[in-house]
Amino acid sequence: MTAQPDILCIGSVLWDIIGRTPAHMGAGADVPGRITRLPGGVAMNIAMTLARFGVRPALLTAVGRDPEGDELVAACTRMGLVTRHIYRSDDLPTDRYMAVEGANGLIAAIADAHSLEAAGDKILRPLSDGALGRAGAPWAGPIALDGNLTAGLLADIAHSPLFAAADLRVAPASPGKAERLLPLLAVANATLYVNLEEAGLLGHRRFATAPEAAAALVDRGAARVLVTDGGRTTADGSREGIVTADPPAVLVTRVTGAGDTFMAAHIVAETRGEDRATALRSALDAAAQYVSGDIGS
Repeated sequence: MTAQPDILCIGSVLWDIIGRTPAHMGAGADVPGRITRLPGGVAMNIAMTLARFGVRPALLTAVGRDPEGDELVAACTRMGLVTRHIYRSDDLPTDRYMAVEGANGLIAAIADAHSLEAAGDKILRPLSDGALGRAGAPWAGPIALDGNLTAGLLADIAHSPLFAAADLRVAPASPGKAERLLPLLAVANATLYVNLEEAGLLGHRRFATAPEAAAALVDRGAARVLVTDGGRTTADGSREGIVTADPPAVLVTRVTGAGDTFMAAHIVAETRGEDRATALRSALDAAAQYVSGDIGS
């Protein structure tokens, strides 16, 4: 019998095409730099970080049966990720994400995750067909879920008995998709990971700090929410109260994937049995190492 994975990562798995330069950039800038292509996507970034910590993640996503998809699945397999549950589409291309980063942070990005959206609930079949769960015996372990799924599918997940026994950890793919998570805000077994801008979109108002945002989202019904704010104070809010910590001061060399690294490291820390304050510091340390370039992509 094949061993079950330790955690499910549901969402975007695609090719990241990232242009980086040490120069400050504005609209219309044309500067020298480096362009890389690496496996990426929110679910993929989380899974890669989990694998670095010795956790065995399985991917539930959509990948095309094109050469790019074959190459992507092979790369995932080499990293130790479980790929046998991936939905492989004959007529949908493999998704891509393109971003430009300068010394002043993320300049612009475009996520082409249309194939994942078009695949819909096909990516969730292993949770109901007995491979990873079924009606009456749902998956009872941790799940990392990202907001690249459609709003309708995320709303279905919020009420689905197939997710009712899971430790559900949820992240928006971007501020533009943050409001897709509103149906999951009050789910009792869900922990949301958002940045300050995304928290404002979920709370329908601007927040000055992460602790303020975390407290407001808990007041709106969130069981638990972690709010990051770049290099400023991060907050872990729940009905038990607000825990805060400051990120280490580091030289930032990249930003794409930092939030995913934070989320994955936090899941691992709590799996190790760390309390809320210790887990928060562990996750911030891991994210700082990532953005400084001390951890490879």
